[in-house]
Parts: sequence; C-alpha cells; structure tokens
Amino acid sequence: MSDREGSSPRVIANPIRVLVVDDDRGARALHSGFVADIPGFALAGTASTGESALAQSMSGVDLILLDMRLPDISGVEVLHRLRTLGAKVPDVLVISSSRDQTTVRQALAAHVVGYLIKPFTQAALHERLDLYIAERRASSANDRERPLGQGEIDRLLATGSIRQPAAPRGPSSAARSGASPSTELPKGLAQVTLERVVAALDPVIPATVLDVAEACEISRATARRYLDHLVVTGVIDLAHRYGKRGRPQVLYRLSPSPER
Repeated sequence: MSDREGSSPRVIANPIRVLVVDDDRGARALHSGFVADIPGFALAGTASTGESALAQSMSGVDLILLDMRLPDISGVEVLHRLRTLGAKVPDVLVISSSRDQTTVRQALAAHVVGYLIKPFTQAALHERLDLYIAERRASSANDRERPLGQGEIDRLLATGSIRQPAAPRGPSSAARSGASPSTELPKGLAQVTLERVVAALDPVIPATVLDVAEACEISRATARRYLDHLVVTGVIDLAHRYGKRGRPQVLYRLSPSPER
C-alpha cells in the first residue's frame, strides 16, 4: 500500500509517473509538490522506506526519486535489488545529501540517471527532469530509427552490446577526469567525450551546460550527463547564478587540484 501524501496530481496525457522515496516526511511532501508542478510528470506515490519503495516500484512507476539514507535498507541496497528484478525497472534519480565517494560511486555503478544533492530548488529539479525527458526521447528515437553499422552488428553478435570497448586511458586523462584506469564509467558515458568535456572547463571562468555542449559539439542533454558525473566525482564544482526572473543559471568550474 502506498503511503501517498500531498495534493492530487494534474491530469496529463501519458505523464512520467514518479515515486518519491525519502524517510523525512517534510522532504517527501516538498519534493512531491515539486514533481506535481512540473509538466509531463505525475506523482505515482511516496515511500518512507526502502522496502516500501521496492514494493511500489513495479506498479506503473517510470522514475524513482531516491534518497540514499533510509531507515530499513540503504538506497544503494534498493538500487541493487531493483537490478535483480529482471523485468523493465524504473529509472532512478538519486536525491540525497550523501556526498561521500563510496555512496556516490556505488550509485553511479547502478546506472542511475542522475545524482542531485540536497537541498535543491524546484527550478533545479525542473531543469534536471526536463533533461531526463529529452534524453529519454532521444534514446527511444535512436533505438527505433538509427541503423546499425557492420561493426556494431558484429559486436552485438559477439558480445550482446553495440558499445565500443573502452579506449586505453593515459595517466593525464585519467587524472583529469577523476577516474583511475580500472574505473568503469557509468552506462552511456565514453572516456573520449569525458575528456573533451573536462578540456572545455576552466578553474576560474565558469561555463554553462550550453557552453560545454557547443564547445564539445554534443547535445545539452549529453553535456548534462557528463557534467553530473564530474560533479559527483569531485572533478568540477557547481554553482547557481540567480537573475531577476526565471530559473537560476547553473555554472560549472574545474575544482582546484588538491595539494599532494
């Protein structure tokens, strides 16, 4: 049974149904309200525990907003159990105040669609969910329409995947991207593109998602995924610039190199 709370969701044609998971009642209500006000999304329910989240996850839920700190099992354990369900499982956007490397790396290894650090504004969540929709549509269109090349077909027959094997990483590129040669990038990220994104950033002059996308000749949604990864791994810093009206502008800078 869902521990639903908050206002009734608006009627939207084929909305993305969202489950909000957080042990804090106030946070659940706040984030549920955020979701209900974003076009294209509808609140499917809320959960205060990991077990409740798992029980509801297969009941028409498309996306889970998942806190990492839960009273019964951890958010990481929820992610692991979701991956064992076999059938199509919901996407997961982590919403958490946890910033330690172990938790972040474990979440990224579970192929979450993003990691949003609490507290965050409704505008920040709105922007993230807008990009999620764009990526979801682009992925669906590519799966349906993009013809495969001979090399991709051969790899699919041999390995079950059309992705190229990871290119060898040199010491300088691994250090700049915040990954060791043995670290596997999250699903959908490529080392070559990651290095291009890092090269487009500066430790002093801030850049927006659009700046990075144009510099690297990639889409805003793709740039956002790489920037999210670099933020949670500590390679870059994130800040917000607030104007007189509209959503805050998100800015990115390379983090200062730690003294050794």
